[in-house]
Amino acid sequence: MTILAHGKSGTLKVAPIVKDDRQVEAFIEINERQLADLIMITSGAYSPLETFMDEENYLSVIKGGRLVDSTLWPIPITFDVQEAPTAGTILGLKSGGRHLANLEVLQVYEPLITEELNSTFGTEDPAHPGVAATLARGRFLVSGPLTLIDEPHDDIHGHYLTPVESRAIFQMSKWKSVVAFQTRNPIHRAHEYLHKVALELIDGLFIHPLVGATKDDDVPAEVRMEAYRVLIDNYYPKDRVLLATYPAAMRYAGPKEAILHAISRQNYGCTHFIVGRDHAGVGNYYGTYAAQEVFDELSNDDLKIQIIRFEHSFFCKKCEGVVSKRSCPHASDHHLVLSGTKVRQMLREGTALPTQFTRSEVARVLEEQYR
Repeated sequence: MTILAHGKSGTLKVAPIVKDDRQVEAFIEINERQLADLIMITSGAYSPLETFMDEENYLSVIKGGRLVDSTLWPIPITFDVQEAPTAGTILGLKSGGRHLANLEVLQVYEPLITEELNSTFGTEDPAHPGVAATLARGRFLVSGPLTLIDEPHDDIHGHYLTPVESRAIFQMSKWKSVVAFQTRNPIHRAHEYLHKVALELIDGLFIHPLVGATKDDDVPAEVRMEAYRVLIDNYYPKDRVLLATYPAAMRYAGPKEAILHAISRQNYGCTHFIVGRDHAGVGNYYGTYAAQEVFDELSNDDLKIQIIRFEHSFFCKKCEGVVSKRSCPHASDHHLVLSGTKVRQMLREGTALPTQFTRSEVARVLEEQYR
């Protein structure tokens, strides 16, 4: 299997762990989002980025969706601080008391908040969780070389793989094609349907749930991971499926984030990527299939990974199975469709999830968490 990493060089930008004897002037306890970005950059998942963006690349991304060298890049990846450090300062980045990395400050700049919000999210509405997180940042952005001191990912959810490791497993498994599936929600029958349709065409399935920062009301990552494990153990061909955690933070940026997810899965070595209904969306901020349509705007040279588009799928009582609008002729009153909000409400109220919506083994995992 041959798949290039994202960027002009076609190679992963992986940060080695080294000893850094330079004097740290200030230590910063980084937040969950900053930690996620640090992991994604230093592991090579955000190649070709080697550090947090400088002002030139920041402006290039929010104004044109590309890095300065014209590489496709949809969302600014920046490091914020409340007080501006002096250029040349060595910042020690810590998480949970562990010293993970040093950031040598070469540039301090102020973000263009309005432009960034509209470019990334298409809205300035503070009710949007991505907008709210951006508005809550520190006043200044800093950039400079990163030096990795310790492994930033502690694998608390299990199944953590770097892009180098996932590529090695794909190669060892002799998968010439690999399709990645991204989710932040618990697994259900419609997901399983997408997986198994894809497996009819593709050698390997890379189930890659996001476990970085999400909204407070999202189902916890450890619960989602357990739900995937019980499903794979009982209903999937184990020699054709790989489960691993995706440590990125969720930005809820809809179409822009769909591109970022595709770029990073290309870096993980995948040849295909599933984009379904309202990918990375929230509320009613984006069109139902906007995250699919955005890929029509890209040139053939922007991405090597291929996008697999799926219609909204659901259980049809008349068809007696999971189907989509493309295959089901029946009216919507025959369809069982449960939103994430509705599922969480049923779990909180102790209402059993219908087996047409999710496997009983998965339902037990979710019900135990909410009980």
